[in-house]
Amino acid sequence: MTVRDTALRPRELPGEAPAADGPLRDLVVLDLSRILSGPFATMTLADLGADVIKVEQPGRGDDTRQWGPPYQGGEAAYYLSVNRNKRSLAVDLKSEEGLAAVRRLARRADVVVENFRPGTAERLGLGYEDLSSENPGLVYASISGYGQTGPDSSRAGYDAIAQARSGIMSVTGEPDGPPVRMGMSGSDLIAGTWAVIGILAALHERDRTGRGQWVDISLLDGSVSWLTYVASGYFASGEVPRRYGSAHPTIAPYQAFPTADGHLMLAVGNDQLWRRFAGAVGRPDLADDPRFTSNPLRVENRRELIPVLEEILRAEPTATWLARLDDAGVPAGPIQSVAEAVQDPQVLARGMVAELDYRGGPLRTLACPVRLTRTPASVRTPPPAVGEHSDEILAAYGYGPADIERLHSTGAIG
Repeated sequence: MTVRDTALRPRELPGEAPAADGPLRDLVVLDLSRILSGPFATMTLADLGADVIKVEQPGRGDDTRQWGPPYQGGEAAYYLSVNRNKRSLAVDLKSEEGLAAVRRLARRADVVVENFRPGTAERLGLGYEDLSSENPGLVYASISGYGQTGPDSSRAGYDAIAQARSGIMSVTGEPDGPPVRMGMSGSDLIAGTWAVIGILAALHERDRTGRGQWVDISLLDGSVSWLTYVASGYFASGEVPRRYGSAHPTIAPYQAFPTADGHLMLAVGNDQLWRRFAGAVGRPDLADDPRFTSNPLRVENRRELIPVLEEILRAEPTATWLARLDDAGVPAGPIQSVAEAVQDPQVLARGMVAELDYRGGPLRTLACPVRLTRTPASVRTPPPAVGEHSDEILAAYGYGPADIERLHSTGAIG
């Protein structure tokens, strides 16, 4: 167990966060991040039970509050997507007293997460060395475009640039089309996910030693890590990977096909499935065609194979093919819109869409995908208004009513 002194944990003081039963319910996370990568990471920790205190600029708050339309309850949907289960403390970090308040919180926090450009937190006096000197057990996570080291560490990081520079865009899109960015901010979300993994690893190590450490996460690093078998293929062959649209470079047929009324995704991952597929679509002869009898041959001869399959699958509606392929045990699925995906019976059965009461109306949100049998993740509270919890948080950390009123009057807190 950690040797840190937990006698003055904020959870034992007035103004504690709403009760959570998740596995991280005894942790306090000071969230200095904004936009997407950091807030996604801290929301995941909050879903798992941590008390996440979101530090924001008074008045304006996180930039994404204005990233709309669409809006709901006066806030941009973008902001609402990654800030549930948190408390908001509005602090002017340029104010000496505001900065002192954040440092006071950091002295008793378990985790700090920031995604400033490298060097900014240090200039504010909120860098790892500054905070860990007062709290040796602190796990401090930095998310940036290029990391804390290397020739480009000082450059600003953006999701689209990370997707481009990492090679992801070079293998995304149709073969005869331009490189394409993922339909959501994948590099930001990759970085946020790796940050959570790094934080949990550092907390586990702290349980043995009592000492925290610095978790350094880069959008570029995380995106490059997702190349996996694509990079491995390049290392093995020296051939530069190219775009295949929805198809797979080393498996066939493994791609989207048009049907009579839409599209379906087909994943014939081995030769046994190929034989089942051929029978299910009424063409058992294809299984014995010498051009297609093995996966390497189907990949080699995909230019002959795919047009044949396209002609077959265009003849019937998607639902008809899905029923036949399901009966044959062949992996296939409909290509759904977002509206269809969030109403999918399996998605709903798994509880992946949650609903909260938010400013007098319902707020639907995506739930945490981590399933734990004893200490489950939960969606408890809606994203906070700017500074909604400033007074209760400061009271929990030893500020009296007069102190809090003075901080409000000077603009140090909002």
